[in-house]
Amino acid sequence: MADLKHDASRAAVIADLLKALAHPVRLRIVALLIENEATVSALEQLLGVPQSVVSQQLRILRMADLVQYRRVKGFATYSIKQPRLADLIHCLEGCRTHDF
Repeated sequence: MADLKHDASRAAVIADLLKALAHPVRLRIVALLIENEATVSALEQLLGVPQSVVSQQLRILRMADLVQYRRVKGFATYSIKQPRLADLIHCLEGCRTHDF
């Protein structure tokens, strides 16, 4: 497998993944789902944002193949589809330049 610096198509795929994560609410959703699966209403409460915003951001994450859902008692329960996202999120948190 070619490395990233020599493979333009691989770089494009990774750039698309980063674009899918490049929103504060989506990052927070992924961070929450790394810990536990959750419904839209649970994410709405945990994030303090409207259900429509949560649903829209989950749709983007689903389209990027980063999260998945299953129906439980009529409710969509979301989970991480790509387990290595946990490594990426932890890495990104370590890259911050200052404490908040």
